[in-house]
Amino acid sequence: MENTMTKPRIMIVDDNEELLEELENLLTLGGYDVVAISDGTKVFDVALKNKPDLILLDLKMSPKSGFQIADEVKNAVFLKDVPVVAMTGFFTEKQHHLMMKLCGIRTSILKPFRPLNLITKIEFALGKYFDDNITEAT
Repeated sequence: MENTMTKPRIMIVDDNEELLEELENLLTLGGYDVVAISDGTKVFDVALKNKPDLILLDLKMSPKSGFQIADEVKNAVFLKDVPVVAMTGFFTEKQHHLMMKLCGIRTSILKPFRPLNLITKIEFALGKYFDDNITEAT
C-alpha cells in the first residue's frame, strides 16, 4: 500500500471530464500522485499499471456503474485492499448506503463537496479507519 517515501497515489474514476480535471488539479496540489480516468471499463488495466493507494469513484456512470466497479475491485486479488471512496449526488437513501458497504466502499462524499471535505475523506480512508457514517457531514 502507501509507501512513506512517495506520495499516495489516488486513482479518480469519473465520466464527467470537467470534474475529473478539477479533481486531478486539486489532489495534485494537495500533494497526491493522481491518475485520472473517465472510462470505468478501464479501471483494472489502469490500476494494474499504476497501483493506486486509493480509488475515488463516481457511482453514476455507464456502461458500468460505480457499484459494479467497487464490487469488482473488492473481489480482485490485487485491488481488494485498496480503499474506495464513492462520490455521488444521487445515491443518498439508506438502501444505497447498504449497497455501498456491500460493494466494499469505505466511505462516500456527496456532490457537490468542498475541497477540504474531500481531502478529509481521502485521508480518513488512507488511514484504514472505517466510517460508519457513510455520508458527508455538512
